[in-house]
Amino acid sequence: MALTAALATAARALEVFTTSVQVSANNIANSNTPGFVREQAKIESAPTFQRGALIIGSGVKSVAIQQVVDQFLEKRLQSASTDAAASSAIESIYAQLELALGELSDSDISSAFSSLQAAIEEVVNQPELAPLRTNLIDEARGLATDIRNIRDRIDNLRQDQATTIKSLVNETNGLIDQIQDLNQQIAQQEANGINRSEAGNLRTQRYTALRRLSEIIPVEYQERPNGVIDLTSGGDYVLFNGQSQHLQTVSTTDRGVVVLAVEFDKTGTSLPGLGGELQGVIHGRDEVLGGFADQLDELTAGLIFAFNRVHASGEGIDGYTSITSLETVSDPNVSLAQAGLPFAPQHGGFTLKVKNQQTGIVTTHQIAIDLDGIGGNDTTLEDLRATLDSLTNVSSSITTKGQLTLNADAGFELRFSDDSSGVLAALGINTFFTGRDSTSIGVSAEIAANRNLFATGKGGGPADNRNVIALSQVLDQPSVELNGLSIIEYYNSAVSGVAQGSASAEASSRGLAAYRDSLTSQREQFSGVSLDEEAVRLIELQQAYAAAARVIRTVDELYQMLIGL
Repeated sequence: MALTAALATAARALEVFTTSVQVSANNIANSNTPGFVREQAKIESAPTFQRGALIIGSGVKSVAIQQVVDQFLEKRLQSASTDAAASSAIESIYAQLELALGELSDSDISSAFSSLQAAIEEVVNQPELAPLRTNLIDEARGLATDIRNIRDRIDNLRQDQATTIKSLVNETNGLIDQIQDLNQQIAQQEANGINRSEAGNLRTQRYTALRRLSEIIPVEYQERPNGVIDLTSGGDYVLFNGQSQHLQTVSTTDRGVVVLAVEFDKTGTSLPGLGGELQGVIHGRDEVLGGFADQLDELTAGLIFAFNRVHASGEGIDGYTSITSLETVSDPNVSLAQAGLPFAPQHGGFTLKVKNQQTGIVTTHQIAIDLDGIGGNDTTLEDLRATLDSLTNVSSSITTKGQLTLNADAGFELRFSDDSSGVLAALGINTFFTGRDSTSIGVSAEIAANRNLFATGKGGGPADNRNVIALSQVLDQPSVELNGLSIIEYYNSAVSGVAQGSASAEASSRGLAAYRDSLTSQREQFSGVSLDEEAVRLIELQQAYAAAARVIRTVDELYQMLIGL
């Protein structure tokens, strides 16, 4: 009976060692499989039995085949992957923005500003020369075109992110479905944890899917005793108790551009935080590209108002026989300070000159603009119309669109000067630039058609350059609208901010990627396959197998001896 027990013990040992060899062989075969998690056979002593006063062991048994996983390290790696992917996406968008700005090319805004400034200086020296005024107008139109083109490129970049967002959302939903399906298969194969053995191949697939999912959106997981994992993202569930939630895209308008927002399809909440490639793309689209679009709008608005305010206070060689404001007012009986104009006028006034074209006699009228907010009698568009219409040889009306129109009687023309209120620039009367922001900036069609309307002087004849001298200082003068910076300084600051942001994003991306790679290396050391370790393990198993086989041979020889007696 004792020989039979010894034979059974040795046989079980052979089976255990064979299983261990098979596990090592599987590890070696998958040593180059991406994401493979090393497995190991869990063995323990078999139950003992009693023979008389003796308690005798019955050998060894295999209890499970399990993956070698450090769950804490896995979660740290997934978190690092989330941060690194977000940073990489933002870095990429900064690179796209720098390319769109083209500051090292011949068509950048800095060059356009320089060309306009040079053209203004030429007119300062010889304001009576028509070709120089034409060149100035052409350079201004070129600047406006460059600004609009850059804004178009930025808007196109923002819209183009929709393709990336859709792709990432679809991939995310596919990964969620894959993990949910793997959950079911793992639970079935592992039989609710009864035999403690793991479905290693399925778990490896799930870890791979989890790592990719964590690169796209921030996720956390918790494993249940039956092997199923629950997934959450911020305060929302992704997988819970067999229920899943997907992402969906929703079209919305931001800064005049149709973009895609992302939300969970059942709870309707947005993605949490800034982690993950998807949020990195959205942040880059809205904050990096959208933020620069805001700066470009602010710069353009500052340029338009500053240039127009000076231009509106000057005169060209020719005057206007008729002029209509470019801006509209929805309610002509509301104070001009609250009428929704792009630039708010102030308390002050301007001068309107009515010139007899035959005699050259000029009649000057001081037009007061009461916007002090006292007495409830602030100037409205209707008040301004009535004041202008009461002047000799001048008629004024308000169009159905809410535009102010001035007409000079036959043989007379209108000129403007000394606008301390900024109301002419706000309404778009005797102005040079048109539009409100980087999407709409242009040059006055009237001035483009008649260069003699360009306000070079202040009434001193064709050689008068007093107003164009003031215009030559606009680009370099501090502006209240631009936080005390000049137009050139503001643009340079914005471009420098992009460069600094890009460098910071690049450094952050490199740092986070290095951290992620270091965790990946730690994971490979812990969960990856070491061919040297597996080779040593095989040698140990080979020797143990040979020893167990020797026991069987010895028992066989003893049986032969007994039979021969």
